Amino acid sequence: MSSTTHPSDVPDTSPDTSPDTSPDATRDATPDASRWPLGGLLVLAGAAFVTILTEALPAGVLPVMSADLQVTEARAGLLVTVYALAAALTAIPVTAWTLIVPRRTLLLALLLGFAATNAVTAVSADFALTLVARVVSGVFAGLLWAMVPAYAARLAPERSGKAIATALAGMTVGLSLGIPAGTALGGLIGWRWTFGLLTGLALALAAAALWRLPQLAGERARRGGGLWATIRTPGIAAINTASIATVLGFYVLYTYIAPFVERAELDVSTGTVLFVFGLGSMGGVWIAGVTADRRLRTATLVLLAVATLCLASFGLFSHSTAAVLFGALLWGGTHGGIPTLMQTAGVRAAPRDPDTANSLWVTGWNIGMAGGSLLGGVVLTGAGTGALPWTACALLAASVLTVAFARRNGFPPAG
Repeated sequence: MSSTTHPSDVPDTSPDTSPDTSPDATRDATPDASRWPLGGLLVLAGAAFVTILTEALPAGVLPVMSADLQVTEARAGLLVTVYALAAALTAIPVTAWTLIVPRRTLLLALLLGFAATNAVTAVSADFALTLVARVVSGVFAGLLWAMVPAYAARLAPERSGKAIATALAGMTVGLSLGIPAGTALGGLIGWRWTFGLLTGLALALAAAALWRLPQLAGERARRGGGLWATIRTPGIAAINTASIATVLGFYVLYTYIAPFVERAELDVSTGTVLFVFGLGSMGGVWIAGVTADRRLRTATLVLLAVATLCLASFGLFSHSTAAVLFGALLWGGTHGGIPTLMQTAGVRAAPRDPDTANSLWVTGWNIGMAGGSLLGGVVLTGAGTGALPWTACALLAASVLTVAFARRNGFPPAG
């Protein structure tokens, strides 16, 4: 987005109620800008929480899940892989097809969809059926990650950055606390009952959405809009390039953090390192919430620089328990804050097509996760764990440079 603002560039945050003319939609269509919509944002955070748990829970209960479904652990791992691939491949087209659907209606459909697919997963004794349920869940996930930041921004247009941070906090809490808790719960009551609880949570959130979320209209079809127009929007390319470089760097090391910790012969376990990482992630969400609206460029550059330094410190001091734990805390903080800042930048760069802009981000992020895991595996096999932090560090440095040069479009200075 150019630092020189033209009238046509001013974000149109006023809701468009034309696609839905029901009395309820008319009554609820305009959020009160003077009030902080905490209830609605917490519902969106809950939806993000359910989505991330649905994605990652099979990884935590993989041994017992594979045994119950009578497949090898390697084959059961497809339950995680197909979910991510489905999200990456369908986020853009499905978001485009559903733009006209009122936002609350779409969120309700997604939550009910998660309830249905998790219920199928909970009761299925057939691996093929379970795999299909996971693919469908992945499609729902790609659409939800694209719409939630835009929905949050429309609930609080004057504080969109803080609103997006609040909504995406559900993802961070899910990664740092929900997945370990879900894994432990799976060990206590069984993985099927755990997926059953996720089904109940999705249904409860659907009811809360009816109560707490306004019915904001979908987007009108407009001349000159659409996917290619969004891709060509100044700043979008820089934002997505920086995002992909960042997630590639993160997952080069994160995917193989267990062998890295084990071969460093630290005095703590991988679980402890990941717990500290999770605590840092929650702090990163708070940082994003207080900086995204007024210091987006500065906060993004600082967090990316800190992540780069943390990864370099893992390379330099890999055998120091204190250095690795401190680095994990700071690295977690960057992991918690950067996604929110990047998505806020996307909403600002393409204010008329925020869902489409976020669908591009979701696709790039999932491709980056898969690419980072593959690249990390190649590095691990060829050069060993010691090369993982330096590979990640180089990718993060590329992201820093991309943001630094995107001063005019993508990450402009405040004001």
